[in-house]
Amino acid sequence: MAHAAVKHDYHLVNPSPWPLLVSISLFVLAVGFVVMTKGLVADPVSLIEAYVGGADKAKALLGQGSEAAVAALKANPDFLKAAAADQAKTITNLQTGASWHWLMGKSKIWVLLLGFLSVAAIAGSWWADVVKESRAGDHTPVVQIGLRYGMILFILSEVMFFVAWFWIFFEGAIWHDARLLSTVPEVAEAWAKWPPEGVEPVNPWELPLLNTLILLLSGTTVTWAHHALQEGNRKSTAIGLAITVALGALFTSIQVHEYGEIIHEKLFGFGGGAGGLYGSGFFMATGFHGAHVLVGTIFLLVCLIRLLKGHFTPQKHFGFEAAAWYWHFVDVVWLFLFAFIYVTFG
Repeated sequence: MAHAAVKHDYHLVNPSPWPLLVSISLFVLAVGFVVMTKGLVADPVSLIEAYVGGADKAKALLGQGSEAAVAALKANPDFLKAAAADQAKTITNLQTGASWHWLMGKSKIWVLLLGFLSVAAIAGSWWADVVKESRAGDHTPVVQIGLRYGMILFILSEVMFFVAWFWIFFEGAIWHDARLLSTVPEVAEAWAKWPPEGVEPVNPWELPLLNTLILLLSGTTVTWAHHALQEGNRKSTAIGLAITVALGALFTSIQVHEYGEIIHEKLFGFGGGAGGLYGSGFFMATGFHGAHVLVGTIFLLVCLIRLLKGHFTPQKHFGFEAAAWYWHFVDVVWLFLFAFIYVTFG
């Protein structure tokens, strides 16, 4: 290591709390997604509104405390007709919901926000330690080779994620005729064609084409920045990186707008069946890519900050190289998404 004499070229990492802490934070983040989308406790208003005369009266009762709501339930003839086990379950869910719905109820974002902020803070601290190790001389040529192999393997693992999302979409688009053999008439009818009945695909020659041009342009600007850094032209590197970050942010904004249009116009006919599968496949593939664009944009923004702090030299800048590799991977995946999800099978 840098602070002690060593007889090898490898870097033995000091004990660090970050792997454990980031694992805990990722668990909190996952729970936060579940809370936001499904909720872990029932809405107390929905549990009692049918027994007390509507949502407004239910809210008023709950404002007096869960005990008042429970008393109102126990005095309601319709509630008393239910089985004893169902009554006990409703009361338990009501008490739990009254206490925790503000935090663990559906659409509540507090746990998700806590998970996101903790992941960001811990990851930032962890990466800051890696930067310090690099600047302290711990990243020898041998270590840098290992880092390159690690980044390559990471990108390959990401490729396999996208293979899965492409696979389900292709399976529905290419082999949907197999469902016509189903003995259930509704299933055979739903899969009679692709896109399924009731699904209106996104026009690929509007926002998707614009985003394709944006990503292709961003690929050229990040390459320009890389070559400028190799030549020692820090000003051009900063300009190229700044443009790439701006293009990444623009791509994300346009995709959010596109999703809003799809949901508002109900283009995918979210009624279940094949329409639901089409929408799930589309959002999983394009949304997963959109998450990668966001991560890549942050990756490049950090590289821009590090460049301005003087961390990169023409001889040593693997952090930026890794970000450029990742960004080119994001570009290539989008070309496949545009060609197949939007154009060919859209």
